[in-house]
Amino acid sequence: MRAWIRDVFRGRPRWMNVLMVFCAYMTFVYVPWDLFFKPVAADQEVWFGVLLTGWAAKWAAIPHWFVYAAGYHGFRRRRPWMAIWAPLYVLQIAIAMAVWAIVQLGGITGWLVGVLSAVPFTLLALALWNARDHFRAARATLRNRYGEWALVTGASSGIGEAFARALACDGVSVVLTARREEKLEVLSAELTERHGVETRVVPADLSQPADVEGLLDAVSDLDVTILVNNAGLGCAGRFDKRDPADLVRLVEVNCTAPVALTARLLPAMRDRRRGAVVMVGSVGGRQPLGLHAVYAATKAFDLFLGEALYVEMRECGVDVLVVEPGTTDTEFQEISGEKAHPGVSAERVVEVALRALGHQPSVVIGWFEWLRANAAGRIAPRPLTAYLARSVMASRVPPELH
Repeated sequence: MRAWIRDVFRGRPRWMNVLMVFCAYMTFVYVPWDLFFKPVAADQEVWFGVLLTGWAAKWAAIPHWFVYAAGYHGFRRRRPWMAIWAPLYVLQIAIAMAVWAIVQLGGITGWLVGVLSAVPFTLLALALWNARDHFRAARATLRNRYGEWALVTGASSGIGEAFARALACDGVSVVLTARREEKLEVLSAELTERHGVETRVVPADLSQPADVEGLLDAVSDLDVTILVNNAGLGCAGRFDKRDPADLVRLVEVNCTAPVALTARLLPAMRDRRRGAVVMVGSVGGRQPLGLHAVYAATKAFDLFLGEALYVEMRECGVDVLVVEPGTTDTEFQEISGEKAHPGVSAERVVEVALRALGHQPSVVIGWFEWLRANAAGRIAPRPLTAYLARSVMASRVPPELH
């Protein structure tokens, strides 16, 4: 518990942590009670110095709920928009306090109480304004944060290729591995020419233990400080209608290979007290996924492994992140046997992942996917979740594989 609390509160001044706790209390305790349990006749809300009562106050509590939730999220994740939004919002509270006292009390008393009430909020707004660089401080390059070399699996296309480009753009030399050597060579030449980084191409099929060992041998002379476990397979369709060999291969690539690579490369990161491991999971790993059963199970494995490593390695200087995209515009759909359907770009997935790296154990790409993933696991009964997930997959998988 102490380690978790220390992790939650690190990186902010104490007074800002107090504000974060207040926003959390209002979001998860007070406003829900105010909305759902407080009698309508006793309800009061103040907006811009105007006192609202009864049902008007009840409805006005809803935007307040979103405001406090935004404040908690902004403080917790140090979102750049907080640099402007937070001081402006607190400043309007100061104005509202003054207006309320002047209107309600009137005369000299109203002005005196209004000014005195506004002063602490004005000072707080000024403090937030002076601390705005806390939310928009320039990020150190990945090379400066972690080191010179990264290993990216599944780098020939999609999310892996996007990770390789982002790393090279930040000055990190990249080991590119996948089965399609010709595509890796093209990417390697481009990264070297465009960003001036070193690259190394190591073709490998990570479903083969010998290739995994060969890859580790090929990077044994490098100081690999960033590992991106991106290579992954899917196998859409009913379990009994898929080739057993394909299902076993999926487990080897999605689970066994990341374990082997991480187990060999992580100790050196720990010893130098800096490094990063990124596990590319999937929002599909948040619930049983009929017609994609083994794939979802492997991504649940990756999620649990990555979040556990985040906790284990947090005090050792090694950042671990599980990135959980939903549908992404890559070759995955075609290769796994799904029907084509739109999704987010691989570049967007990588952008969100690199922003979250070092700050949280896992990140779901997109608010809708986050709501779906959390609602499924925390609200709906698990059998219902499984049936609903299967119905979604049924629209994406050819009928002959149902």
